[in-house]
Amino acid sequence: MDLEFSPEEIAFRDEVRTFIAENYPRQLRGKQDEGDELTKEDFLSWHRVLHAKGWVAPAWPVEYGGTGWTVTQRFIFSEETARADCIRLMPFGLTMVGPVIYTFGTPAQKAHFLPRILSGADWWCQGYSEPGSGSDLASLRTKAERDGDHYVVNGQKTWTTMAQHADWGFFLVRTDPDAKMQEGISFLLIDMKTPGIEVRPIITLGGEHEVNEVFLDNVKVPLENRVHEENKGWTCAKFLLAHERVGIAGVASSKRGIERIRQIAATELDGDKPLLANPFYRRKVAELEMDLTALEFTELRTLAGEAAGKGPGPESSVLKIKGSEIQQRLTELALEAAGHYGAPYFRGFGEGDNEHPIGPEWANRTAPSYYNMRKTTIYGGSNEIQRNIIAKMVLGL
Repeated sequence: MDLEFSPEEIAFRDEVRTFIAENYPRQLRGKQDEGDELTKEDFLSWHRVLHAKGWVAPAWPVEYGGTGWTVTQRFIFSEETARADCIRLMPFGLTMVGPVIYTFGTPAQKAHFLPRILSGADWWCQGYSEPGSGSDLASLRTKAERDGDHYVVNGQKTWTTMAQHADWGFFLVRTDPDAKMQEGISFLLIDMKTPGIEVRPIITLGGEHEVNEVFLDNVKVPLENRVHEENKGWTCAKFLLAHERVGIAGVASSKRGIERIRQIAATELDGDKPLLANPFYRRKVAELEMDLTALEFTELRTLAGEAAGKGPGPESSVLKIKGSEIQQRLTELALEAAGHYGAPYFRGFGEGDNEHPIGPEWANRTAPSYYNMRKTTIYGGSNEIQRNIIAKMVLGL
């Protein structure tokens, strides 16, 4: 979708484009396309550049370090970072717990944690899902019991993204086992260096160490690290998930993904003609582009609502469903284009990790990307649960 920009907005777009060209860390350029696993320092290097510029948290209120940009400026920024293939910043601090803290936190919590989230001094992880408590999150069993001025936390979390790097985590814990499921949960901020915390890796099908199990054995957490009231953590949890689901939509990065698919399909042959000349494949690409345009309109309406003082509500479930499905379809089209060249994807294949790909270099990462993106319709609340939310909160069924 092409938007009409004012002269001021065009000038802003040019400023963003120039800044990225001159300041995006050189060591990151092309790293994602080459299939290299991004390190903690990779993510932080771009984070620090944006923080120094004052652009690291466009959606935050100005009083807490936000940019004060208009909805259109935020849209332009996301478009330009995607167009330049910038890595996406880790969302756990900036998009998830940060808004929870500045909305529900105490003055002391805001003063301590928000500047450290902005600067990248603290890397955060999310302790929500548990074995047996994923989509039905309110059934979680990790418990926190009061002991003087501390809680003592025991339990297990799973699929904890990047916990191996985390300084802090935000955890949902059960503080009243006798209350109704949603009413007995609290929201705790936990220092990941606290004795009793063990992080164990879960290696994905693509060979990456992205997710983890986290075990908590008699972990002591100060009472002042609880956000909001005791047993009212479900309010924070729902607020956080609404923000997470908007971010999951990934419209700008998916638009860039379609551009890549078109470039690949224009050069890869299907018989003696480009793959894009195949009417069945071309139809899949066209249908995906139409769905993405519709999603983009929905995202812009959501952003406009935020600008008017309305936080993301149940409509964020629409963004999550369609955005995650589109991301999966992109990887399906890439794998279809790669054909048999997408098969030898395992790390360690040949003499080194992906050093000797068979076929085009871009094809070597299509299979692990495809497998990795199966998760998008599950995390942030499975798409089945999102449809229930839409039925109840939007359609009134």
